Amino acid sequence: MNGLKKLTLTATCLLTLIHASSESVSAKVIKLDHIAAIVDKDAVMASELKKRIEIIRRQLTARNITLPHESVLKEQVLEQLILENIQLQLGEKSGTRINDWALDEALSNIAKRNNLSVIGFQEKLEADGLSFNEAREEIRREMIINRVRQRFVAERIHISDQEIDNFLKSREGQSQTVTEYRLEHILISTPENASSEEIKAAKMQAESIKKKLEKGANFSEMAITHSKGQQALKGGDLGWRKENELPSLFSEKAAKMKKGEISAPFRNSGGFHIIKQLDVRGDQKHALEQVHIRHILVKPTSIRTDLEAKMKIKNLSTRIQKGESFGELAKAHSDDTGSSLNGGVIPWTATSSLPVEFKTVINTTNSNIVSEPFRTNDGWHILEVLDKRQSDLSDQVRRNRARELLGNRKFEEELSEWLRELRARTYVEIKL
Repeated sequence: MNGLKKLTLTATCLLTLIHASSESVSAKVIKLDHIAAIVDKDAVMASELKKRIEIIRRQLTARNITLPHESVLKEQVLEQLILENIQLQLGEKSGTRINDWALDEALSNIAKRNNLSVIGFQEKLEADGLSFNEAREEIRREMIINRVRQRFVAERIHISDQEIDNFLKSREGQSQTVTEYRLEHILISTPENASSEEIKAAKMQAESIKKKLEKGANFSEMAITHSKGQQALKGGDLGWRKENELPSLFSEKAAKMKKGEISAPFRNSGGFHIIKQLDVRGDQKHALEQVHIRHILVKPTSIRTDLEAKMKIKNLSTRIQKGESFGELAKAHSDDTGSSLNGGVIPWTATSSLPVEFKTVINTTNSNIVSEPFRTNDGWHILEVLDKRQSDLSDQVRRNRARELLGNRKFEEELSEWLRELRARTYVEIKL
């Protein structure tokens, strides 16, 4: 399911593999091994239980958490192993497999998160008396369990548009999806009913301050010295403010600024303002550039050389510049079957999704001007930019974020219920 929390390795095996010592499993334990629990057609072995208990004990001790009574810890760990065993058996029945490539990638990522190379990770394991192959198989088990959960739990989760609407209207939803800005502010105030001379003087002062800032003057120091804003003595720092907590003029400016950028002076009834965006977090504006273009493609073929294709596209370009219809020539000569019948027109398309050669030409060619011929892997082209626009995807991104948050919450709820149901319908016999 899209947007659901991506399950990661539980870190149990990683912490185990890095911190466990060679004393965890002794030859003596292996010799005395016996079944701790029968789980359907498989079993949890006593040595497996002992090893996991040692792992949990080490983890809790490292976090300064008081250990429960040995019998309680044993019962809880055995239950954890039983649930893992059930999920692994389900994975086998459903054909869930982790290939070596995916496993190697996971190992590489684990090593990176611990500031180790894969070789360094292997050396660390071996120094602790554990084999790299054992580590690989433990991680493979974790990955199978995660994949089984994604498959069987995700299909139980459904999020309606109404749920998303309600979440976005809630205080929690707004707090998690709203944009927050941290701004510094300088106000050059003007008196009420200011004269044109007073307004002009304030504007000149604000512009002078902006020039000094551009030359490297410290914004906070300039605010302390010149600003009449309420936070002047704090260097003009407004702190973190939600978008809807800022004056609309401020939020409009901030939405278009980059981190570290300083605005030009702008005016409202209180005077002239300069703001600097220190940081931004949370939901942000998401604009997508789209283009409306038409093009003609001439492909080299077995009977047309690359040079002949280039000469033909140049000839078509010349004919268009002399007044012939781009659309009619595209219908008659373009080798792009997807657009030729429409006169070479390609519907509104995200610029980012186009081949890099197209993007380069689009960025360097004015609208309604036929480009110079250019080459791609398909052949020779000319294109004309009919129009450009910025599509605001903020609402779509915000809804996707809400769907993800709701999905994560439901996943945890459904996971607990699914595990309970799985455990209830599986034959388990404790042998301790």
